[in-house]
Amino acid sequence: MTVLSGEVLPAVPAHGGAPTVGGRDGDSLEELLREWLVSYASPHTRDAYQRDLRHWLTFLAASGVDPLTEARRVHTHAWLRAQEAAGRASAATRARRLAAVSAFYSWLIAEDRTDRANPAAINPKQKPKTDPTRPSTPGLSRAQAEALLAAADADTGPQAARTAAIVALLLYGGLRVGELVGADVEQLGYNRNHRVLRFTAKGGGPHLVALPAPVTRRLDTYLAGRADLTEARVPVPAGQAGVRPRRPLVATASGARVDRGAVWRLLRRLAITAGIPVKMSPHVLRHTCATLSRDAGARLEDVQEQLGHADARTTRRYDHGGQRLDRAPAYTLAAYLTAAGDGHSAESPEGETA
Repeated sequence: MTVLSGEVLPAVPAHGGAPTVGGRDGDSLEELLREWLVSYASPHTRDAYQRDLRHWLTFLAASGVDPLTEARRVHTHAWLRAQEAAGRASAATRARRLAAVSAFYSWLIAEDRTDRANPAAINPKQKPKTDPTRPSTPGLSRAQAEALLAAADADTGPQAARTAAIVALLLYGGLRVGELVGADVEQLGYNRNHRVLRFTAKGGGPHLVALPAPVTRRLDTYLAGRADLTEARVPVPAGQAGVRPRRPLVATASGARVDRGAVWRLLRRLAITAGIPVKMSPHVLRHTCATLSRDAGARLEDVQEQLGHADARTTRRYDHGGQRLDRAPAYTLAAYLTAAGDGHSAESPEGETA
C-alpha cells in the first residue's frame, strides 16, 4: 500500500513482531536501534533520533518495504514527498528526520551491518529547503509573553502551581521540552550564588541554565506543595537503602514524571485562555526566550550559551527580532548621524571640527 500521509501513518502490524534486518537470521531492528542510540550520551538526543527513525520505519512497514534489504533512495524521496503533501511537517522537521535516518544507515555501514548504500544519502539539491534567516516556528511578542505568564499564574485547580512553574521554566530558561520533563529535583543547585538547573544537553554535554527570581519564586512555591518530596513519602527501591531516588522536577499528582504531551496540551490551553492566536508549543517559548532576550539587550553569544546551541547561526534563526523593523540598522545610523541638539554633526564635512 502506498502511504500518502507523512505525519499519521498506520502502525506496524502487531502479528509481524519486530522487523529483522538483513534477512531471517539477521539482527532484530530493535537491537540495532538500541546499539546505535546508546552511542549518544544525551537522553534527549536519543529520544529525538528514536522518534524520527520510528517515523521512517513505520512508513516503510506500511508500504511493505524491508528497512535494510529493500529500502532505496526512491523510498526516501517518497517519504519526504508524503510528509510535504500531508502539510503537517515543516521543511526543518523533514530535514531533521532525514538527517536522523541518514545517521542510522551510516552507522550500519560503518559497523558492517550492511553492504548496501545509504538510502537517505540523497542529492543535497533534493533535500528539504530551509531558510536559516526565516524560522518556521513562531515567537511571541512581549505583550503575548506577559499574557501567557498571567494566564499561567491565574490558573486554578490542584496543579495550578505546577502550571506557573512550567511556563516560567520554558519561557525564561528556554528549555527544550525533553529537558524539562526529564529534569530531576536533584539537578537544582547553586553556582556562584546563582540558582541553576543542571542537565545533559542535546549533543551529550553538561549544561546549566540560570534561574532568575521570576522562575525560582514560582518553582519554589510549586515544590513546597509537593507531597511526594517529603522524606516520609520518598520510596526506596529494594536493595538500595541509602540511595536517594530520582525525583521528577515536574510531576503528576502521583509523583510520576509529566510527559511531553501534557506540556503541549497545557500550553495550548493557556494560549486560548490568554487570547494568543499562535499554535502554541514548548518550542514557541524557546524561540520567544531567544527573541525577547535579544530585544532586552542580551548578547547573541550569551543567548547561544543559554540555549545550548553549538553554532551561533542556529541561535540567529531563533531570534525573530532580526525580522522586525524596530531593529533596522537605518534607525541606528540615523541616531548616529543626528546630534541630540540641532540635528547637525559636530564635525565639518572635511572632517575638521567647526
